[in-house]
Amino acid sequence: MSKSTCELILLATSDLHGFILPRSYADQREVGYGLARVSSIIKQLRQDHPYTLLIDNGDCLQGTPLTYYHAKVNSKRPNPVIACMNKLRYDAAVLGNHEFNYGLPYLQQAVDASAFPWLSANTLDETTGQPLFREPYIIKQLDNGLRVGILGLTTSYVPHWELPQHIAGIQFEDPIETAKHWVAHLREVGACDIVIVSYHGGFERDIEHGNATEPLTGENIGYALCEQVGGIDVLITGHQHRAIADCFINGVCIVQPAAEGRFLGKVTLQLEKSDKRWQLIQCQSELIEAAIYEPDSDIERLVAEDEALTQAWLDLPLGYVDGDMLITSPADARLTEHPFIEFVNKLQMHVSGADISCTALFDNETPGFPSQVTMRHIVTNYIYPNTLRVIQLAGRDIRAALEKTAEYFRLDERGNVVVSEAFLHPKPQHYNYDMWEGIDYTLDISRAIGRRVVQLERHGEPLADDQLYEVVMNNYRAGGGGNYEMLQDKPIVKDISVTMVELIASYIQAQQHIEASVNNNWRVTNGAVT
Repeated sequence: MSKSTCELILLATSDLHGFILPRSYADQREVGYGLARVSSIIKQLRQDHPYTLLIDNGDCLQGTPLTYYHAKVNSKRPNPVIACMNKLRYDAAVLGNHEFNYGLPYLQQAVDASAFPWLSANTLDETTGQPLFREPYIIKQLDNGLRVGILGLTTSYVPHWELPQHIAGIQFEDPIETAKHWVAHLREVGACDIVIVSYHGGFERDIEHGNATEPLTGENIGYALCEQVGGIDVLITGHQHRAIADCFINGVCIVQPAAEGRFLGKVTLQLEKSDKRWQLIQCQSELIEAAIYEPDSDIERLVAEDEALTQAWLDLPLGYVDGDMLITSPADARLTEHPFIEFVNKLQMHVSGADISCTALFDNETPGFPSQVTMRHIVTNYIYPNTLRVIQLAGRDIRAALEKTAEYFRLDERGNVVVSEAFLHPKPQHYNYDMWEGIDYTLDISRAIGRRVVQLERHGEPLADDQLYEVVMNNYRAGGGGNYEMLQDKPIVKDISVTMVELIASYIQAQQHIEASVNNNWRVTNGAVT
């Protein structure tokens, strides 16, 4: 008796962060990524394969000036990201941590506008105890009888970063325990032949050897899901913006399609039908690079009006810089105080009233400010919708935070200060190196980790371990984000709910001229006498 066979193609995006069109918002140059390019891949694969499923693994609603403009300036228009996802006929999307950045009402609008369900089995409504948008999973039954269960999970670490008002009434449960329950349910009650778990989170351990690659805080538990939850065939991951494919953990096929639409994840599942049930015979994951595909003109047309409105808003002039605030070397800007960093810190102190501030240079693409500043320059430099929080820290907490930030550096074989591998892999974490204002300090990278703060003063006097200080920083860091545990659960002096983009724009518009200057209150050394 001949056996029936089936090939199922699973397509996955993750961490799109609002990147639709293949052009840079900083200078309008063409780039090799974005959902418009990914759309061309999806269309081709659907033509070639009759059975396909398309899933987004979270963090699609935030990240570009387009999404910021829609959320903060002109939210009455249809959501451009959702419009594109509807056009592409996504089968499901998973809640990512950045989905909460603009608050629950905004997220609810996006969900209501979606022609597909939003899944997150471990993100619960505290009142009902049910998944936030009522959908822990979906079951897709193909015309050949194949039943595919898709379970959505979200990193449970969201409360450590997000503003409390944005997640009020929400409970984030352990993804592993949640997955054990629902995967078994899909297998036994749902009679699913295939179970796919789409988890907005990454891997806490080396995929090949299982060694821990980061502090095991629970932010990423992808490896543990594969090890501890039976019955998973495919695990889609994200959050870490890594490009991962063509590998297995404990027999589970895994994929992570980087970020910003740089790749489309593709998983090919070969099945045979035996004794009236479909069985998985072979599974293989791969990544298809978006850069080699032309953008889909249908997607470009769909967002053309929103893009035009965004571009006009981005070109609004706000004020001028007296001096040079351009960043020509991100590495130098982290080794020696830069006017742009000094400006951000002093702005934070100005709007908060705090005497001490810290901030980071978020990535290596941050250009700084030219002589005339527009909204484009602000959103290009400050890429997150962070707000500010003033917390009360003891001197010992500030020292501990500086020791943590000093881990960003190491000495190379020539004695030069360079970036530590832990801050480059498995993904770049430049945003976790802070620079402080309102204190004077020196970091000696030639010394052992934990003993690198060799000077820490305020007004010429050493900071006392027990003395309390009010410090302003973004809400991500104030919640301990970046493994800054010494900042968690500290007394909150003030919450400033206005985003930093708005604060910077308002300040420059009011002042008209800002000064590029530094006071050289900190330095990084390799131990050499200077």
